[in-house]
Amino acid sequence: MRKITRGTAALALGAALAASAAGQAPGAPQPGQPPAGGVPVPAVAPKPEPRPTGTAATVNGQAIPEVAVYRALRNFPAEHRDMARKEIMAHLIENVLIDQYLAAIKVAIDEKDVDKLIGELKTELTTAKKDYVKELEAMMLTEAEFRTEVAAQMRWEKFVKDQGTDAALKQLFETSPDVFDGTMVRARHVLLTPGADEAKQKEAVQKLKGIKQVVEQEAAKAVAALPPAADALAKEQARAAKTDELFAAYAKEYSACPSKKDGGDLSYFPRAGAMVEGFAKAAYALKPFEMSDVVVTEFGHHLILVTARKQGVAKKFDEVKEDVRMLYAMRLREAVVAQMKPKAQITMTPTPAAAPPAPPKK
Repeated sequence: MRKITRGTAALALGAALAASAAGQAPGAPQPGQPPAGGVPVPAVAPKPEPRPTGTAATVNGQAIPEVAVYRALRNFPAEHRDMARKEIMAHLIENVLIDQYLAAIKVAIDEKDVDKLIGELKTELTTAKKDYVKELEAMMLTEAEFRTEVAAQMRWEKFVKDQGTDAALKQLFETSPDVFDGTMVRARHVLLTPGADEAKQKEAVQKLKGIKQVVEQEAAKAVAALPPAADALAKEQARAAKTDELFAAYAKEYSACPSKKDGGDLSYFPRAGAMVEGFAKAAYALKPFEMSDVVVTEFGHHLILVTARKQGVAKKFDEVKEDVRMLYAMRLREAVVAQMKPKAQITMTPTPAAAPPAPPKK
């Protein structure tokens, strides 16, 4: 499953600013400006959205407001929002746990530095002829919420910088060659989401094991059906083709992931940064057309089939030092969450019901 990486509202605003100020495709007309044909494109004012209220979850007594979930959720199409909400909630809970950890070990930042960063952003927005307050409103952020996000990210970056010495980064680089050499893996998966119910979890495990067993048996039959003179390459091609065909069919029928429409295909992904660690580690341990055992992540229970691998080229530490630093920060985040989560008191609020459709006009 694809991993959400932490980006602050500052980074989101910066990305939005860059897209609007400089990201128009060459020749694309600006709202209100005439395109090549000379017909003006009207500027359409966005319809204001109501700000969601209520609490999505509490973490050790600290609330995660529903609006924080909606900020990210509204970027997903309706058919993907159930899955996206789970990912967003997991990410926001992790953020709170990290903030609480940093507070406990007294990682502090100077409020003047927060003021400086926000001031720089305001200057950039002004240069792009954008209004700071309106940009915050568009993102459903208050000034206080924005400052909190900026401060939290700055505390985290300070912690990562203090922990990520050159010695620590070099050790990570030397023990993780396939992360930094550009190796890519392509995989399919079947995802089942049994939730916290132990009986349903056991049922999910048995179902995935059953799928694996059937796929392996049918692939073996495909090989056995070949002419006696078939060579090793022909046999492997037959096994791979039947494995891929059946696995894709099972993914389309049973998987709870949006990738089911593509037979569970997740396309190519790197060893780190795209998928959650447990999933990526299992996938990278497989050869093409090998299936994993059942892999459990925060998203559910997975059966993984690797379908291709592109081997990378070895790099020197100095060439990929910033990539190493990013992975170090991700691993450090995972370690903090792993330490904090088991003892945390986390209460989830039921998902708000969707508004009923408007009655048809008579």
